[in-house]
Amino acid sequence: MAKRRILTVIALAVAAVVVCGTAFAADVFLSIATGGTSGTYYPIGGAIAQAVSKGSGIQATAETGNASIANLNLVGNGDIEVAFVQNDTAFWAYTGKLMFKSPLKNLRAIASLYPEHIQLIITKDSAVKTLEDLKGKRIGVGAPGSGTEGDVRAIFQVAGLKYGDMKVDFLDFGATTSRFKDNQIDAGFVVSGYPTASVMDLATTKDITLLSFDPAFLEKLKQEHPYFVPSSIPAGTYRGVDNEIITPAVIAILVTHEDVPEDIIYNFTKAMFTNIDDIHASHAKGREISLETALEGLTVPLHPGAAKFYKESGLKVN
Repeated sequence: MAKRRILTVIALAVAAVVVCGTAFAADVFLSIATGGTSGTYYPIGGAIAQAVSKGSGIQATAETGNASIANLNLVGNGDIEVAFVQNDTAFWAYTGKLMFKSPLKNLRAIASLYPEHIQLIITKDSAVKTLEDLKGKRIGVGAPGSGTEGDVRAIFQVAGLKYGDMKVDFLDFGATTSRFKDNQIDAGFVVSGYPTASVMDLATTKDITLLSFDPAFLEKLKQEHPYFVPSSIPAGTYRGVDNEIITPAVIAILVTHEDVPEDIIYNFTKAMFTNIDDIHASHAKGREISLETALEGLTVPLHPGAAKFYKESGLKVN
């Protein structure tokens, strides 16, 4: 269990080493589950781990992972202390909906990070101009049971589409772009903060664009699934994508579980925001992480350690 893991330290605080009459408690070791190396979670997770490890008494390590669904199960089962997830999948996990057969009521939020955009990749010469045009096409819908796939199901439900209308492939980010390069799919969903490394790579070899969603559809989507927010991806984010792309977004958040001690999450949160400039320098999406938006879009209860830090920082905590 993670509670035991984080207490597996060089020496417990009660067994502090005395050097020159001063007691030094050893660091606590803590892991952060991120995503694959082709996405956004991995580089930002590494930056957060480095920021947290600066003088906090925590040695944080970012680990590659299979993103939201797998990460939520790791946290819920006590197999890891902190994880990147989407706020929609966190809601499904906490309430036991969709791919979660039973609720994970021990999930707790640390911070809201940044928007993650639904990126529906198509080629410029594709016949796909609307969601309805996906019928009969070969579509990458995300890895099996992933947050991406959950989002696709929600979007299709509102659009009146079903998997039987098309040929679906369950592909992660890297596989989605690889299939495009080999002309094996006609469209593919990626849910990630832009710019996404695998999509940037694809745009250097393939004449791609992104599907722009109808604003009326986005409003309907938000009404039925409130964790989606209407948003956009700026023109020029990817080579050859010269127009602003209107698309829904969810929010990337950091979660932990209720058994992680309050002081550890307090120190984690404080160090993360104390060293936020390091995170801002790590990635374009890292610059969107701020104390001012740390409580926006959270879909599970806040951990008391994080709540303590936010209250001290002057934020209103419900």
